[in-house]
Amino acid sequence: MAGNDLGSLLGGLLGGSGGQGGGGQVGGGNILGSLLGALMGGGGGAQAAGGAGNNPLGGLMEMLTKSGLADQAQSWVGKGDNQAVSGAQIAEALPNDTLAKVAEQAGVSQEAAADQIARELPQAVDKLTPEGSLPSGSLEDIIKQQKL
Repeated sequence: MAGNDLGSLLGGLLGGSGGQGGGGQVGGGNILGSLLGALMGGGGGAQAAGGAGNNPLGGLMEMLTKSGLADQAQSWVGKGDNQAVSGAQIAEALPNDTLAKVAEQAGVSQEAAADQIARELPQAVDKLTPEGSLPSGSLEDIIKQQKL
């Protein structure tokens, strides 16, 4: 599945394998892979992301911006420090069905999934946007191009 492939790629991007989250947590790459996979092909999530196709990153950033997290999201893309977001902010920004699907795939509660996304997403977006702007192309190609 795309989510599993993205999880592996994002796990490498974040500097760890999917299964090595501390304290019984699901690896950040896997949960972000599930999130981006849900946005790419998960029905309502993909529509909410503006039909993001193979690169749901732009749609996700648009969702965060429309949810009042524009400053935080832009800080992850820009070259300065990454601003933090809370799990509650992530839960509010994402479509309910998308968060439910991600939580189910990760085997955690929606609250735990949102908290983990809030911890991992700023770092992932920062690494995927080294030039300070959202790259084009498929998400897999973007991850592979970064060689992280």
